[in-house]
Amino acid sequence: MRSPRPDPHADTDPRRLGRLVASALAGAWRASPPPPPPSLSPAALTEVTPLLLRTGAASLGWWRVRSSELRSSAAAHELRQAYRLYTLQAGRQEGQIAQAITLLRSAGVEPLLVKGWAVARLYPERGLRPCGDIDLCVRPEQYEVAAAALAPAAETVVVDLHKGLPQLHRPSLDDVYERSQLVSLGDVQVRVLGTEDHLRYICIHMLQHGAYRAQWLCDIAVVLESLPEDFDWEYLLRGNRRPADWVASTVCLAHQLLGARLDSIPAAERTRHLPRWLLPSVLSQWSIEEHYMDSVPSMAYSLRHPAQLPKALRLRWPNPIQATVRVGGPFNEFPRLPFQLWECASRAAYFLTQVPTLVREKSPRAPWGVGTSSGSPRNPPAGAGFRPVGTR
Repeated sequence: MRSPRPDPHADTDPRRLGRLVASALAGAWRASPPPPPPSLSPAALTEVTPLLLRTGAASLGWWRVRSSELRSSAAAHELRQAYRLYTLQAGRQEGQIAQAITLLRSAGVEPLLVKGWAVARLYPERGLRPCGDIDLCVRPEQYEVAAAALAPAAETVVVDLHKGLPQLHRPSLDDVYERSQLVSLGDVQVRVLGTEDHLRYICIHMLQHGAYRAQWLCDIAVVLESLPEDFDWEYLLRGNRRPADWVASTVCLAHQLLGARLDSIPAAERTRHLPRWLLPSVLSQWSIEEHYMDSVPSMAYSLRHPAQLPKALRLRWPNPIQATVRVGGPFNEFPRLPFQLWECASRAAYFLTQVPTLVREKSPRAPWGVGTSSGSPRNPPAGAGFRPVGTR
């Protein structure tokens, strides 16, 4: 059955597609998701499928429609293929995680696995979340030892190696390790963040990257609906007030935009006021078909091909969420433009220091000041089987 073509006279609201993404994903992470809303017609599903694929949520789209009349559409078939692919990739990556952790422990390094499988294990099916890199955090003083331990696996395992976890905004990494937990992955025990630190980390990570992937907010939703009875909300928000406000706002965003249940969250926080620019910014990100962190040519490539430069600069203009968090700003009702200009100037200054190296690069994929959770470009040494993540 062929799906109808999208209506060329559809609403011209620039955030309309983002709303469709949200309606397609609401509750989709549950074992029994709610039926698709009437707004998700065959034509709408056809229109939104490329965005679900881009934002990492294609398999969740299939999970949402698999028991409805939409399951026989061409768009649903494409989403189902993504689900099958993610399932195969998940099985392969689990073996790679075990290999990486075994290598590090043999060198006396105890890594923390963040994001990725640490979130994927909470979904009802392994194929509901796409596999990315393997993000492992190690103590800063063990970073060089860890990098050397991973080098022999260069051909089979790709790891983003983090030197500490500065983006958690916690005063002590020892406390983070103390609150961490071991979970089983086959015959290997994997150390993951404690529930509070895990939720805090994925909230801040999503905001640092401007919330451009819908999958990330689904991750937050599935964690919120998997919280243990002894979840410590006070510890989640402990410390600097601004990161705490970012996290609390993101929790409410998952509730308002995707319908995440907040049963374990204090009643006073469930009605938190979100700044008026936050939700529209997320919907705008989910509406765009192209993002600089996906497959857009790098600034180095654009410098060698000046015709690409205007597009490269336009796509790299920081959105309000990303700019606010990267410069450490507050979530309030004041205009975001000053933060955007500040972040843009900071990126430009960093980029100028890298121009001589970037111009000589042959690869068209070397984004400036982006591509890692900390904002620094990945520059793996020759032959290394990991991608180091530093701080800017």
